Amino acid sequence: MKIDKLKGKVLKANKILMTSILLVMTGGVQAAVPSNEEIFQMIQELRREIVELKAENNKLRGTVEEVTVATDEAIKAQIKLSNKSIIGGYGELHGNWLNDQKGSSDTDKIDFHRFVLFYGHEFTDKLRFFSELELEHSVSGESKTGEIELEQAYLEYDISDKTSLTAGLFLIPVGILNETHEPATLYGVERNKVETNIVPTTWWEGGAMMTTQIADGLDLNFAVTSGLKSTSNYKPRDGRQKVGNATAKKLAYTTRVKYTAVPGFELAGTINYQDDYSQDSLADVGSAILYEMHAVIKRDDFSLRALYAEWDIEGSGPEGVGRDEQFGFYVEPSYKFTMLGENLGIFGRYSLWDNNAGSGSTSDTEYQQYDIGVNWWIHKDVVFKVDYQDQLVGAGITKELDGINVGLGYAF
Repeated sequence: MKIDKLKGKVLKANKILMTSILLVMTGGVQAAVPSNEEIFQMIQELRREIVELKAENNKLRGTVEEVTVATDEAIKAQIKLSNKSIIGGYGELHGNWLNDQKGSSDTDKIDFHRFVLFYGHEFTDKLRFFSELELEHSVSGESKTGEIELEQAYLEYDISDKTSLTAGLFLIPVGILNETHEPATLYGVERNKVETNIVPTTWWEGGAMMTTQIADGLDLNFAVTSGLKSTSNYKPRDGRQKVGNATAKKLAYTTRVKYTAVPGFELAGTINYQDDYSQDSLADVGSAILYEMHAVIKRDDFSLRALYAEWDIEGSGPEGVGRDEQFGFYVEPSYKFTMLGENLGIFGRYSLWDNNAGSGSTSDTEYQQYDIGVNWWIHKDVVFKVDYQDQLVGAGITKELDGINVGLGYAF
């Protein structure tokens, strides 16, 4: 409404001024020409109109600026409020066509291996919540191949700029893949066998953890959590309880030191200790300790990953079948490049692992596996993968799988 009034006054002032100029310049009818005194009065009236217009204009400008600032602040507040909660996820579809070189256990299948949803919320600048819900193998239920898992659900609180506390259900700080395993962040359709069978990725527990920065680029994690509950085959992967009514007679203790001060270089080591590997459920099993160390090197388009992990398990049970010692390692060089405008990466991997490496083993149970393959990043978070695997197994292993794996993965 104020803008309309201003327009009216401007038009009025312009009309007065233009009328005076036209009458003087055209020398119109003598009776219509105003006298000098009348022209002076008209000019004075015009001045008053201009002063009023300036005042109204300044007032209106201030109002508009105030509204603009208030609107901007409201938008910023709404954006900040909406960003307190985040959602995301990832998924991967796998195809495996593998031939058993020692028997008839061929693998020919397509599997939507993982469908994962993230949800996080920031209560304050210091307090956050994060969760991850996963459906494995597409279909879950009685007699179905899949299962629904709560893989993460924890609170994180910053005590200071360098120290934070985590409490709830979280991934154990060990290995390269256990905490970061979205499809676009790794090579190969399937996760490497060493971190799968020895570490064992993916591995989460319930408890509390402190994370602190000892120095620039040097971090320390210390966690007190629930632990593994060994079955009679003593493999660590089969001992994961996944915090589902987990037996907690004995807790586990994890310490990791990670060095990242040099750009493109990560060196880390983890020790996980558990006083009773079977949670007192097996009389012939004692303590267990995991040693893990790894390095990740990135130089421009070239990367190298290397990891070693070893379990030392006490007790006559695991010793009798050679599972008192279980170990594995792998080395994985890779190279990224652009061809025809597309982002590609090639990799090779050599893996060796043995879940029966103890002195009580009566046969050769060692696995060796060679992998070569290509990643095609359609987007930085969307990847298509193809790789070929070639296994060489000991005489004590009854299945040796060679063949092609194809995968599609995404994250958001």
